Amino acid sequence: MKSILIVVVLLVSFLLPMRGNAETPLTAAFIRDHQLWIKDGEQETQITKGRYVHSPKWSYDGRFVAYIDGDEQGEKSDLYIYDTKAKESYQPYVRVETSDFKWSPVKNQLAYNDHGLLNVTKMKDGRPQGFENVALGVSGFEWFPNGKEFIVSSQSSLRPTGWGPIPLYKIPVNANLANDKMKKFYTIQTHEPDLFGIDADYFKWSHDGKWVSFILVPTASWSMDSQTLCVLSNQGEQFQAVGKILGYKDWFKWAPSSNQLAYISGEGRFFVENKKTKIADIPIFKEQKEYTPAGFVDLDLEWYSQDQVIVARAKENKEWTEGPVPTMYTALYAINVKTEEQKQITFPKKNELDLDPQMAGHYLAWFRKDPNDMRGDVWVKDGLSGEEFIWIKNVDSAPVFFTVKEKRIQD
Repeated sequence: MKSILIVVVLLVSFLLPMRGNAETPLTAAFIRDHQLWIKDGEQETQITKGRYVHSPKWSYDGRFVAYIDGDEQGEKSDLYIYDTKAKESYQPYVRVETSDFKWSPVKNQLAYNDHGLLNVTKMKDGRPQGFENVALGVSGFEWFPNGKEFIVSSQSSLRPTGWGPIPLYKIPVNANLANDKMKKFYTIQTHEPDLFGIDADYFKWSHDGKWVSFILVPTASWSMDSQTLCVLSNQGEQFQAVGKILGYKDWFKWAPSSNQLAYISGEGRFFVENKKTKIADIPIFKEQKEYTPAGFVDLDLEWYSQDQVIVARAKENKEWTEGPVPTMYTALYAINVKTEEQKQITFPKKNELDLDPQMAGHYLAWFRKDPNDMRGDVWVKDGLSGEEFIWIKNVDSAPVFFTVKEKRIQD
């Protein structure tokens, strides 16, 4: 009888879901209590103590994590790098102050904007250390996919006749402030009200590097309610305005293996209405397809595969007109852009919302929280049909995953 009971217990244990007990092959940097942590598989490691950390970013090979050591008032913004091999944090120079920094797509070189001066780190003993000047008068920037040049924007000038055009430049990494190396890439001729802006930022390259998308940012009085999503070909020859969007960098993303751009369209700073998922084929030759059904708003998105997009969706609230802005209780939905089939894939409790969907390899991850709490949990599931489970508890915001760049899963 005892042996039969043991067999039954083992069989039940085998059949029951693992609920995250099995090794989860993910690596992420995250913030808990304003400190930097790293989780690798099931091992959590606290990296900083007594700081006020935000904006962690992985280097291209995962050896380094760059982050900002700030303060609660937002008056401090010092750049640090954590070396996972040496297990120590350091500053690439005596003091670097920035809020805009980006790793090279091809090596462990870090570029950062220091009050309009674009710099890149040099290398010393295999680590980013020291810096070289690149260009002055920089507002927004991004690496070209080859890691040899930057696309750079410079804010337009205010003239008696109004705001002027916005110049974009193509600048080599080794420009070292030399005027003859600052090549005009494209000039955005703006005009009110259809294409108004004074700056360009949040550059993102398509999967094949043939197009770059970015947001055209208007003056402060306009920017909270409407900005313009644009695309430009990699030779600076073809420019198109895609649609109206709010200034959230995660609200537009390229497909993993085609020149399709998914974005959340709409104007108005409040999330209660008029936030719809659209997909534009670039270059634009036909009307863009809208996928958000009537009565709903989409408030974040991620490509799951070439044919499926994940959105954070909530019911509209057109009845609200004044007073505290209502919480939009989002859950995740999967949209098949070919068949147009849509289905809900996460089911938060009544007082919870799901945010920030991310693909990490073939895992789908998201941030679930109570809107009255400062922190939440990171949930993951293996594919759309896998069982969901909590992977990281009590974090300040969504994590930043390190994934080796590879072809996404295909449906």
